Amino acid sequence: MNSNTQRDHVFDPHHLVIDALAGTVTFIVSLPLCLGIAIASDAPIISGVIAGIVAGVVVGALSGAHVVVSGPAAGLTAVVAAGIATLGSFERLLFAVVIAGAIQIVLGVLQGGFLKSFVPTSVVRGLLSAIGVVLILKQIPHLFGRDTDPEGEMSFFQPDRLNTFTELIESLPSLHPGAASLGLVSLLFIAIWNRMRLTQSFGIPAPLPVVVLGVAAASFLDFCGAPWAIEASHRVSLPVADSVQGFLGFLHTPDFSVWSDPAVYTAAITIALVGSLQAILTAEAVDRIDPFRHNTPASRELIAQGVGNCVSGLTGGLPITCEIVRSSVNIDAGARTKAATITHGSLLAISLMIFPYLINLIPLSSLAAILIATGARLANTKVFTAMIKAGRYQFIPYTVTLVAIVFTDPLVGIVIGLIVSVSFILWSTLRWPMKQTVEHHISGDITRIELANQVSFLNRAALQSAFNAVTRGKHILIDAHNTVYIDPDILEIIREFRNTIGPARGVHVSTRGFRPKYLIEDHVEFVDFSTREFQQDLNPEKAFRYLMEGSERFRTGHRLQRDLTRQVVLTAHGQHPIAVVLSCIDSRSPAELLFDLGLGDIFSVRVAGNIATDEVLGSIEFACSLAGAKLIVVLGHTRCGAVAAAVQAICHPDVPVAPHCVHLKPIIESIGRSVDAEVCQTQLNDSPTTKRSAADTVAWLNVSRVVGEIRAASPVLEDLIQAGRVGIVGMMYDISSGEATVVPGTATGLSESAVACYRVSETLT
Repeated sequence: MNSNTQRDHVFDPHHLVIDALAGTVTFIVSLPLCLGIAIASDAPIISGVIAGIVAGVVVGALSGAHVVVSGPAAGLTAVVAAGIATLGSFERLLFAVVIAGAIQIVLGVLQGGFLKSFVPTSVVRGLLSAIGVVLILKQIPHLFGRDTDPEGEMSFFQPDRLNTFTELIESLPSLHPGAASLGLVSLLFIAIWNRMRLTQSFGIPAPLPVVVLGVAAASFLDFCGAPWAIEASHRVSLPVADSVQGFLGFLHTPDFSVWSDPAVYTAAITIALVGSLQAILTAEAVDRIDPFRHNTPASRELIAQGVGNCVSGLTGGLPITCEIVRSSVNIDAGARTKAATITHGSLLAISLMIFPYLINLIPLSSLAAILIATGARLANTKVFTAMIKAGRYQFIPYTVTLVAIVFTDPLVGIVIGLIVSVSFILWSTLRWPMKQTVEHHISGDITRIELANQVSFLNRAALQSAFNAVTRGKHILIDAHNTVYIDPDILEIIREFRNTIGPARGVHVSTRGFRPKYLIEDHVEFVDFSTREFQQDLNPEKAFRYLMEGSERFRTGHRLQRDLTRQVVLTAHGQHPIAVVLSCIDSRSPAELLFDLGLGDIFSVRVAGNIATDEVLGSIEFACSLAGAKLIVVLGHTRCGAVAAAVQAICHPDVPVAPHCVHLKPIIESIGRSVDAEVCQTQLNDSPTTKRSAADTVAWLNVSRVVGEIRAASPVLEDLIQAGRVGIVGMMYDISSGEATVVPGTATGLSESAVACYRVSETLT
């Protein structure tokens, strides 16, 4: 069994100890959260613990999640409180919870989990950061001993009519010295524990010793008396039953007699939709902070949540959903599989039935320290910085989600964040339903309007504005290659502009890439390859400028979008090249790509070391004398293998280079004429960087020499150059930067101003 399979197995013996420890930590934190959320929901206090047990054992067993922990959540408190008030009793709400669970099961079976794919990353990250901020703000009062509000309250407005910030102000005069000292020491202990290599090797998560030491320290403070003693109001308050009968008296059962009341189904639908939305978003967020990046199957999670809510409702528990605070603590504690979740649920059940007295010894300030440490990891400043760098379309929804959650509650904040994110998407679509660029083709400038993937009637104004901006005599290309859907209104505008409005205004309109069903055929009125007419009107300097414009497009990543299939058809009957390029066979320097050219635009002659053999000269003569090319380009490049071989052969003649390659010798000898004693000296003692620089200098000298050899060896080409009908230039291509530059002293038939911007530094000479 491979490591991944072992890691994913629920009861992998390699992880049972780790998961048991993580589950214990999650249980310790989860217990007061369950109690607090029950209080905040105006529900019986035991209902929160029942929901936590069901969430851990039932949902944990059925879920496909690895580290996601479910339970009663702060986002559902308002829904539960409103449901109890509307229906008149908690028992009636329990029946609504059972129905809500059935609805969630149906949603899961119908694969409703696909909705998680449409949640923007900015909202998910905003949720994580906001929960971290809220945890810190909400737990500071508990850290200092102000425990008047439930531990699980996450909403901005609190049950005691204070809010998050006024609660902080109120906590200052009511500081409890014993609880505050214990909380601050616990926080310091967690920080030290997490940074010490020795403690990390134990594999024990910091919250466990914090709780144990907290209980011990609280017991010691009790002996000190007031004001240091930690009273029961500053500890976990789990209900204690005198007997089994007393424990059963805590439980509630649903009232099935209200099955005909429409209000029950309204409450059920609300709980199902709110719980499902929070489950999907929370699972997505937790997967992002999971160090193993597990993927929670969303639809299966909905089914598990549905079964859990059915069981919770039948046994007297609150509604259940995925909960990010418990999940974050679970991950921080080192959980690997859902065995940790099941452990946490099992311990909740054991604590409720067997040792509630022991649990009630845990100080709330120690738990607050654990939650603040978790919040600090969630509210990581690195995420904030990354969202700023991502741009406003990521940063603004992220910030709005964060602020909205802090000032409302998690669920409302998520909805606000989603609305803002979707608004940005719609605004972007409305403003930019297309990509508009001006391309410099052989026949002139072309305004390309590339339609978006989806073009609706909402984009009508933007498209008409683009059409109206095209002036008389210009060419416009409407490209729909990447478009899946076009609204009928938009199609009518395009047809009218192509057939009537454009021609009436003297605008040349081309269309390309529309699907057959739209009945707009490909119609191109401009030329994007070299034709006879273009070649005849061309001179060497124009040819040079055209190649260098293409080189710049290639270097900057703005290559023209060419319809090569169309060019195959149109060039089948003849070729009219602009230039002939003699380049190396190196795989990193194809001339057609480097100069952003189409089919038939150049003759490309490639030979190792771009040397001028008789065959090469014959090819160049054919290109210029018979095919009409206006420019000869000798193109060398940096880090040339042929040049490096020649340097090796000349500088170390006692070490033959590929002696079995009998036809390689003429190439090495030709390049070797550019290798001098100074270059050989660098090959003996200097660094690899200096050696490469020397070899690049040889490549540059080789280009200059080959330009001279072409002119000296071919009277035909020399006559064409002298007559101004053909130009010649040597160039070097840098394989690292993608830039092509002119070698000084090699350009003939071109003006000084034309080559000045593309010249290699004179220091190379």
